[in-house]
Amino acid sequence: MSSEQKPITTNTEQPTKTWFSSWFDTPYYHILYKERNYREAQLFMDNLTHYLNLPEKAKVLDLACGKGRHAIYLNQLGFDVIGADLSANSIAEASKNSNDSLHFKVHDMREPFEEKYDAIFNLFTSFGYFENDEDNLTTLKAIKDSLTDYGFAVIDFMNVNHVINNLVPEEVKTVDGIDFHLKRYVKDGHIHKEIDFEDNGQKFHFTEKVQAMTLQDFQSMMDEAGIYLLDIFGDYKLKKFHKTESERLIMIFK
Repeated sequence: MSSEQKPITTNTEQPTKTWFSSWFDTPYYHILYKERNYREAQLFMDNLTHYLNLPEKAKVLDLACGKGRHAIYLNQLGFDVIGADLSANSIAEASKNSNDSLHFKVHDMREPFEEKYDAIFNLFTSFGYFENDEDNLTTLKAIKDSLTDYGFAVIDFMNVNHVINNLVPEEVKTVDGIDFHLKRYVKDGHIHKEIDFEDNGQKFHFTEKVQAMTLQDFQSMMDEAGIYLLDIFGDYKLKKFHKTESERLIMIFK
C-alpha cells in the first residue's frame, strides 16, 4: 500500500474517536510516513497545474491537506490556496505557514464550501475511508458544488488492482528508533494495514482501512453525481492509465 495513503484508522488502546481522526492526530502517523517522496509530489503538482492551464492567482483548494506541505508548494507556484482537513492538530500546524494567499481551515470534506474554487485537489489517496459508502458520493457532490463554472477537480487515488497484486503481507519499518510492525490484507472490499509498535514502554495498535475502489466504482458514483470525468492518468508524470500496471488512478473531472 502506498505510503502516501491516508485511510481510516482506529487505535484500540485508547477511547474511540470519530473514524480516522485519532491516528492522524498522533505524532506517530507523521513519524511512520516521514520518508515520503515530496520531490515527486512537487513534480506531480507542476505537471497537474500545467496540464490544467490554471491562471495566475487561481483559487485552489487542497482537500484533506494534512499539515499543508502540498498547499504550501501550490502557493509558491503563485496560486491563492486554501488547505482544508478534518484534523484540528494538522490544521494548527499548517496554519503556521499562512500568508495573504495561503490559508488553512478545519473542514469535513463531505460538506461543500461556500466559496467556489478554480481547482480542487484531493491528493495521495485521501478518499475512500468513510464507514458509510454513501459518504463517498456525498463527498463527490460536495467537490462538484465547490467548483467555479470553469473549475476542475482532481482525485489522486491508488490503483487498487496494482496495490492488491503487489501487497506486502508483513514487514517491519524502523523510523526514529521505533519498530513499526505492519500487516496488510484485503477484507470486505477494503485494504487494511495493521500497525503495531511500542514507544516509551507503551504499546500502540492502529488499523488503517481504505475502500478498494476501482475506476469503474468511481465512474458509477460520478455518473450518479452528474460529474463529467474528463481524463485519467496512471502516474505522477501523467502517463496513460493502465488497469493492472499503473500505480495511481488520477481522475480529472468537473
